[in-house]
Amino acid sequence: MVTPLLEIAGVVAVVAALIAWTGPTVRWVILRRQRRAAARRPEAGRRPIQVVAADVRRLGRQIALVPAGAPMARRRALAAAYEDVLMEAAVLLDVPNDLRTAPLGPVRDAARLRLLADLEEAGLAVHA
Repeated sequence: MVTPLLEIAGVVAVVAALIAWTGPTVRWVILRRQRRAAARRPEAGRRPIQVVAADVRRLGRQIALVPAGAPMARRRALAAAYEDVLMEAAVLLDVPNDLRTAPLGPVRDAARLRLLADLEEAGLAVHA
């Protein structure tokens, strides 16, 4: 009579231990998978303002020093990259701008110059 009761108590103890062990183990496995997934694909964060400012200065110099016989594709690519970096700096410094919606031509050039002046007012060293 004592033996069946001990067997039942043993089985109940083992089942209770398995149930108690399952929760922390499952949490550990889930946390480990999340950490591995985060390590594989880091979050796309914002670049530091120092890096963006350096890009603004570098691209500004490159645009100013484009040789006379350079292809138009190079000029347009530099201008597009410069405008993208200017808009990125504006977002980082919370400076409103309308450069993306400005039409090509003198209106866009004026918007670019206005944005440059606003960035300088916000404290960005635009010219080295």
